Amino acid sequence: MNEQIPHALSIENAAGALRTGSLSAVDLTRAYLDRIDARNDRLGAYITVMRETALAQAERADHALAAGEDRGALHGIPIAIKDIIDAQGVRTTAGSRVLADNVADSDSTITERLERAGAVLLGKLNLSEFAIGGTIDHPFGTPRNPWNTGHSAGGSSSGSGVAVAAGLCAGALGSDTGGSIRGPAAFCGIVGIRPTYGRVTRHGVAPMCWSMDTVGPMTRTVRDCAIMLAAIAGRDERDSTTSRTPVPDYLASMEDGAGGLSVGLPREMFEYEALSAETRDAVMRAVTVFEELGASSEQMSLPTTEHSGAVFVASADVDAASFHEPWIRSRPQDYDWSTRIRLESALLTPSTAYVRAQRARATIRRELLEALERYDVLVMPTGPVVAPTLAASTGSPGGYYQGRSDLGRRRYTSPAALAGLPAISVPCGFSSAGLPIGVQIIGRPFDEATVFRAARAYERVTEWHTIAPDNAP
Repeated sequence: MNEQIPHALSIENAAGALRTGSLSAVDLTRAYLDRIDARNDRLGAYITVMRETALAQAERADHALAAGEDRGALHGIPIAIKDIIDAQGVRTTAGSRVLADNVADSDSTITERLERAGAVLLGKLNLSEFAIGGTIDHPFGTPRNPWNTGHSAGGSSSGSGVAVAAGLCAGALGSDTGGSIRGPAAFCGIVGIRPTYGRVTRHGVAPMCWSMDTVGPMTRTVRDCAIMLAAIAGRDERDSTTSRTPVPDYLASMEDGAGGLSVGLPREMFEYEALSAETRDAVMRAVTVFEELGASSEQMSLPTTEHSGAVFVASADVDAASFHEPWIRSRPQDYDWSTRIRLESALLTPSTAYVRAQRARATIRRELLEALERYDVLVMPTGPVVAPTLAASTGSPGGYYQGRSDLGRRRYTSPAALAGLPAISVPCGFSSAGLPIGVQIIGRPFDEATVFRAARAYERVTEWHTIAPDNAP
């Protein structure tokens, strides 16, 4: 990654350049807008580009810095947000024809916090419809993996993953209900964290599942991820699910290294028959790196997580259906086929099945919390395979987002979601086909600091995060 090219700068390095005067926020914003103009039609990352607003915000950021007003690490940094997050006067489509003309009349709390931090908002990013995943017909264009445009970018924060990996923004916000930040981060070769449930407000964010939805950052580096999370985290009186747990200085312990950390390796994630050998080998090499850095690791078991995919779907889809029922009844034709089938099936799910899923969810949460009493973090693949082709990931029976394949892949990202735990995906290698592989690190509730510490220790001695797609030099 050429650190002299504006769009290739990390958030941290760009912030430094803005403060030394070697780069202006306006020039940085224009560099990203030029790349969006050149590449977005092919990659499908953005639904709405806020060109004039972004340039005006960048100009204000430059004037503020010149006057001695520094709002922090995101001051003047071009950011984009998933199109389920409201920005006043801008469409929030949630990637659906149902909301194609929906214009937000106020900002989400997250948007307010980004603006307060001095960030420049480039636009709204593409996604799986209503953040549900498995969309066949994206009404605003299909997001394409920048490493190979014939492959999936993951779901549901697909546009967020594409935009960061392809250099169409300095950082992005996605949402993660059952893996929608971590999956695209792994497929696109970037860093993405699902914060602890309740760490980040969801006021002004379109819901998928009220008891699991989280919003989190997607960036090129672990330090950038921590910087973005610090800007949006914290109690919000407009969201009763947010926690009063103080938000620490994540950077304070970021460079403490992996020495002394204990790492648990769940057998269920390494012995799954559909786990590709390339993915398993890349993650095990990452475990070796942790050990070389002074961490200890051992195999352990999370037996109920084998069923976590089914538990997630039985929980999240039913919650989603309760929100969508009026539109499913009145406007079924406006939904993507895959979305509609999932929601209609969920509407027919017996209440007894939902209750059983909640009992199983409690067991999974207990297993993870008990494991995290013994280990500082749990390490496993982010997913069982690298990014599938678009044909395999959009609608074909037995495809990546269908049936047993869908439930099987979900065992990797569902456990942290069901338990409400923080989990990060970090690049750890490439397949023989040149597609990224991600390693996932799960931590204790509200202990994002240790998750970041472990992730940064690995990142610091590896080069995967420095490699950009061929079509994003």
